[in-house]
Amino acid sequence: MTDEPTNPGDEAAAGTPGTGENLCPHCRGKGEQGGKPCPVCGGTGKVTESLAGG
Repeated sequence: MTDEPTNPGDEAAAGTPGTGENLCPHCRGKGEQGGKPCPVCGGTGKVTESLAGG
């Protein structure tokens, strides 16, 4: 895992086993909404999500 801060849309910290990066569903990977940083991804355009599997 890393010491990177998480954003509201992240399901886990970056590097957590069983997770991966995906495009932010709120801003669709653009990193902004209405000319301001996206409140879900913090302006990165990416969120950390759990991977499906079992």
